[in-house]
Amino acid sequence: MRGPHNIIRLIRTGATLERTGAMNVVLDAFEAPPALRFVARALGWPFQWLGYKGDPAMPPATRALTALGPAYIKFGQVLSTRPDVVGDELAAQLRVLQDKLPPFPRDEAMAEVERALGQPVSNMFDSFSEPIAAASIAQVHKARLVSDGQAVAVKVLRPRIERAFQKDIDAFYLAARIVDLFAPGARRLRPMEVIEHFHGVVRGELDLRLESSAASEFAANTGNDAGFALPPILWNYSARRVMTLGWADGVPLGDNTALDLAGHDRVDLSERVLRLFLLHALRDGYFHADMHQGNLKVAPNGDIIAYDFGIMGHIDEYTRRVYAEILFGFIRRDYQRVAEVHFEAGYVPATQDVDEFARALRAVGEPIFGMDASHISMGRLLSYLFEVTERFGMETRTELILLQRTMVVVEGVARSLNPHMNIWQVARPVVEDYIKKSIGPRALASDLGKTARVLARFGPRLPGLVERALIAQAADPEPERPGWRSWVWPGLAGAALGGALVLAVQTLG
Repeated sequence: MRGPHNIIRLIRTGATLERTGAMNVVLDAFEAPPALRFVARALGWPFQWLGYKGDPAMPPATRALTALGPAYIKFGQVLSTRPDVVGDELAAQLRVLQDKLPPFPRDEAMAEVERALGQPVSNMFDSFSEPIAAASIAQVHKARLVSDGQAVAVKVLRPRIERAFQKDIDAFYLAARIVDLFAPGARRLRPMEVIEHFHGVVRGELDLRLESSAASEFAANTGNDAGFALPPILWNYSARRVMTLGWADGVPLGDNTALDLAGHDRVDLSERVLRLFLLHALRDGYFHADMHQGNLKVAPNGDIIAYDFGIMGHIDEYTRRVYAEILFGFIRRDYQRVAEVHFEAGYVPATQDVDEFARALRAVGEPIFGMDASHISMGRLLSYLFEVTERFGMETRTELILLQRTMVVVEGVARSLNPHMNIWQVARPVVEDYIKKSIGPRALASDLGKTARVLARFGPRLPGLVERALIAQAADPEPERPGWRSWVWPGLAGAALGGALVLAVQTLG
């Protein structure tokens, strides 16, 4: 939605940043050049009286974003997952952003539910409570089904929230273009990429069917994980603007006093929450990327219950193997192997010196391993690692940044339960088990089997491919051009070998 409202919104944004004292914090975090600083000041300083005051008790950045409203709060939360863009200090400030906002009336929520599900609330729910939690995008009500009396949580999007967010996102795109214009070479800014990433996150959170789907996939992956549970999604009572799931009774994971009174073992909980996160990231490549205490409870039977699936992380299988080898190398303090893995994966350009890179990695790892066990942090290690790899020419990998940010959050949760836990001791069995299963002869056979299945799907087309290659070779026999034999025979041989290995694995298994 183009229009003058974008300029007005940017002026009010600049005015609020100036009034709350956040302007310098933000400009310094982005390493803004003089031209961009001048434009930002011009949009803010003369119009300070238009800016929102915010809560003076908050740090400047969080104070400004909270005052500016839901879209800015969510933007700050997303930026907190990108320390590569805003720097560690500002990312740490943004992590404490709370999107607890005044709820909208229960009657409006019930009207939204009726519009979304196409029938009166009284036909579906015996009871429908006042809001029990209200965030920037949606709020939650406790209800009870008419059909079987089951207690459920009903999440409802705020009325007209899509239009409100779209207005602010349009203003964000305008700001990104201004940054591109006045700071084309500014390091770490990448403004359009950041806004597109934010837009994608918001699109997902504004369609609760996608969150329901994420919860369903996560449940399918983790169904057999001991000591872990997810509330089931009730698809018959869910739609684009409404999500209904089973009610989760339990003690908040952040309330140590309540956990102790309930008789839960906090040492076991601290170790389990870390193991579960690593298991989901390595085994499944699909993990809850917002695992703070507010999204975790402990059931009466001791299970850890997770909810709120708006932000999920995904890592492909190849990247998981690389990540596991890197972690395992650090656990063994084998910095040479860690360096070689980076080069083998193509993360660090081949023009760099592998031995010099290994020495730089040693400078990262040794100070951390020299600490007391209770101070060793895998999240800090990854943060330092990314700094070193950036110096050696490694491009930013967003999925690993999200993993590192979540690792920091999960470590914080674990240490709040047990300040003396040894992160490496807890992590080692999970990483070693993944290494054994994903790297070795059996894993190689599995990979070749998958390759064979892909090639087998193209089996009926292979004769035609060979014929076309022969015709092309006969029509234009240039000596420097690789012949059809250079790719047809290896492909057929690979398919045959892979097929044989599939049969062998199936026979042995």
